Amino acid sequence: MFVDQVNVFVKGGDGGNGMVAFRREKYVPDGGPAGGDGGKGADVIFEVNEGLRTLMDFRYKRHFKGQKGENGRTKNQHGKSAPPLVVQVPPGTVVRDRETGQLIADLTENKQRAIIAAGGRGGRGNTRFSTPANPAPYISENGAPGEEKEVQLELKLLADAGLVGFPSVGKSTLLSVVTSAKPKIAEYHFTTLAPNLGVVSVDEGRSFVLADLPGLIEGASSGAGLGYQFLRHIERTRVIIHVVDMSGSEGRDPYDDFVKINEELKSYQLRLLERPQIVAASKMDMPDAEKNLEAFKKKMDPDIQIFPISSLVKSGLQSMITAVYNLILETPEFPVKQAEEAEEKAVFAFDKDEPPFVITRDADGIYNVSGPKVEQLFKMTNFQFDEAVRRFARQLRGMGIDDALRKKGVRDGDTVRVMDFEFEYTD
Repeated sequence: MFVDQVNVFVKGGDGGNGMVAFRREKYVPDGGPAGGDGGKGADVIFEVNEGLRTLMDFRYKRHFKGQKGENGRTKNQHGKSAPPLVVQVPPGTVVRDRETGQLIADLTENKQRAIIAAGGRGGRGNTRFSTPANPAPYISENGAPGEEKEVQLELKLLADAGLVGFPSVGKSTLLSVVTSAKPKIAEYHFTTLAPNLGVVSVDEGRSFVLADLPGLIEGASSGAGLGYQFLRHIERTRVIIHVVDMSGSEGRDPYDDFVKINEELKSYQLRLLERPQIVAASKMDMPDAEKNLEAFKKKMDPDIQIFPISSLVKSGLQSMITAVYNLILETPEFPVKQAEEAEEKAVFAFDKDEPPFVITRDADGIYNVSGPKVEQLFKMTNFQFDEAVRRFARQLRGMGIDDALRKKGVRDGDTVRVMDFEFEYTD
């Protein structure tokens, strides 16, 4: 099964907790604080593995969670940071945030890496909070939570040239003849249900990667047929080989086929038409093929090269392969990043900062304080020690939450909820 799009959940490891500890060595009076910091949580990293060709592995495992960092220890010993969680992906994988659609990474080269979800930093031990006014603090931090997000993985094949055309025009047969690939071939439409890749040898030391894509039909860019699912794989190709059935065996006009497929490419993404095209006039061993080819050439743009070929008798293939290779050398790459980055600037330029907190009131009179900054502060507070609780209250006051609660009408004795914990408000 060929899988080229999947959604997965990733979460970086939480940071290790800081520790509250004191030196208790013989002959060392008033030893002072000695609690170590926690270690950093594991990053979730995607790494390109050129041996992979599909996203099939992600059909069976869709959750990736990094390890937590080690907690701090006594004698100012810091906890160990967790090793990163490395996830292998095939070359050509585009990673986007599922919620916002923002591009996170475009992974194309072997061993290329990208941090998809960062691990949380380790919490500080009580040594970090020592001051002249408070030389022996009972304060430490819990580790920061790691990033978590739903991401969409989309595979765009890294082929130098792509075969496009209506179903049953001979694309799979052509691929099987010029490469060692063995696609399924049969005399019915949509035999090819998934893209196939093969390496074409031009001559000694020269080759290129060719992709055979499932047949397009009219309306494919709007979702008709199978072709729309795989049009994304043409985006990276430098040269498009347009396979046209010159025999007219399906009762279609070859020139109309050429025009309709180009319309689908244009509708999907305008930049696809910037790529140079070569026409492979297939099935030239069939009756009426020569006559149809002459009529086809009269209607075509003279700048587009046309190569009469027959995959059955293997005629005209070498000259077409050489022309495709030369065009690949002349044509620059078409990276996905440029369009994505331009889109990001347009979309995200006017976003406003999120409010640091939001206060709502339930029907039972409980005040809810929420917001990413408040929740992270809460998760990193060690409530075992009164000093840490007082520090948490000071931080909330510094954020303006006390004033905001008063404006909402809070009174002494009212309940204030942060996440799953409830506190009694006192002025």
